[in-house]
Formats: sequence, C-alpha cells, structure tokens
Amino acid sequence: MEVLFQVYENMVQTQNYLLLLERELRQRNYSSKTLKAYLTCVRFFLEYIWNDVSVINRDKIIDYILLLQQRGKASKTVNLYKEAIKFFCKEILHVQSDWDIKLSKTPNKLPIVLSKQEIEKIFETIENKKHRLLLALSYGSGLRVSEVVDLRVRNFDLENLTIHIQWAKWQKDRLTLFSNRLLSDIGQILSFKNRDDYFFESERGWKLTTRTAQIIFSWALKKSGIKKEATFHSLRHSFATHLLENGTDIRYIQELLGHTNIRTTQIYTKVMKNTLVQIKSPL
Repeated sequence: MEVLFQVYENMVQTQNYLLLLERELRQRNYSSKTLKAYLTCVRFFLEYIWNDVSVINRDKIIDYILLLQQRGKASKTVNLYKEAIKFFCKEILHVQSDWDIKLSKTPNKLPIVLSKQEIEKIFETIENKKHRLLLALSYGSGLRVSEVVDLRVRNFDLENLTIHIQWAKWQKDRLTLFSNRLLSDIGQILSFKNRDDYFFESERGWKLTTRTAQIIFSWALKKSGIKKEATFHSLRHSFATHLLENGTDIRYIQELLGHTNIRTTQIYTKVMKNTLVQIKSPL
C-alpha cells in the first residue's frame, strides 16, 4: 500500500513539474511547437524513471538516450530529448551539475533540390488555383510550411513585393520577397479579406494546416512523375539554390531565409548545378 501511495505521489508531482516547465517555457516566449516538443520529451523521460526525479543523474540520462537510439530514433530527435531534459533539470529541478552530455552527430545529408523545370512541372499538375498559389508562394519566397500557412493579409506589401514573416523559427521576424508573377493572384485574394484574416484558409474557413499543405505537395509531386524523394521543404531548398545559381550574394539569401548562421546557408553551394556542370569527369 505504501509503495502504491508513493507511486501516486510521484505521478502528482510529475504533473506539477510539467506545469512548471510549461510556465517557464511560456514566459521565455518559446514557440508553441518547441513547448509541445519539450513537454512530450520530458513526460516520456519521467515515465521511464517511474516519475521519481530523485534518481536522475548523468548515467540515468545516458541510459535513456541509448534506449532511444536502440528504438531507431533519429539523431535530431535524440538531440531534442537531450536539450529538453537538460532544460528541465537545470531550470525546473534546479540541479546544478557538470554533466557533460554531448549532442549526437547528425548525418551530413545534402538537401533535395528540384530543378526549375521540375518546379514548373509540379505547378502544371495542380488544377486548384489556391493550391498552386500555395506551392508557388512557398517556392518563390523560400517559406517553411509553417510560415506559409501562418500568413495573414497584413503580412503582404503589394507595392514592394515583400512579405513580412512574423514569429518564424527562433521567434525571428524577417522580410522576404515574392514574384511579380503572383501579384495578380495575391491581390485578388487580399481584396476579399480583412487585415487579420489568414491568407490561406480551409474550405470551412479555418486556418490551413501544415499537414494539408504537405499532402498538396506530395500529391502534385506524385502526379508529376518526378522520382526525387522531395518534400514540401524542398521548395525552400530549391529557392535558395536557384538564387545562388542566378548569382545572388549568399548574404542576401541568408537574410531571406532567416538563417542565423551563414554556414547553414552555405550548404546550398554544394548542390549548385552551375558548379557541377563546370567540372568535367577525367574519364
């Protein structure tokens, strides 16, 4: 009976810890996506240790990380767990330690880039005008899927052909551009909406979900017959790569993408078509 009572007490305390974690993340203005991810990671870790925070130490965390790896979790996911648990221990439990738990190495994969011809081919397969504009705007402005579905009327500047991206990754605002080819279609939609309305809405008038946007892309990719393992994010990769191929300074591309570190943008120099075609095989 005493053991059951202790387990119950630990479960109640866990809920209190999670509420404190959520409160701390909110007051630090973490994004809703990060907040949800951190809460999920910490909740699973606490379940692993039977909600008994008194047993937390470096070895216990390492054991859990090894378990995640054995279950086939990607390095990026494992690193998220590490960061979440580290934040929880330091900021909520106030555990002052010198635990040196390094981040896992992530595979150095090149981004999947679609050629300009492939981009046009994908657009041609889409009969729905709104869906075609969704993908065209994402490609032509280098938007993440979360950014394009979050667009509101107030974010567009038709006179200067710019979009003000608000509360993007890392809570950063930035300006990006959009093509003059889309001006007419964008203007038509804006003329029927209020300033705070979402630019893309579902048939029920609600905000379009990221999942819906990804399905639209996947369907168009399949219908186009293109065999590359591209995703919605490949539109953003293609935007950056094509700008580089056109001679745009990489610093400008960094700003348009909202990258904090130039090294993140430099990955696109490795997939530039212009660079490859100038090199001849010795065979």
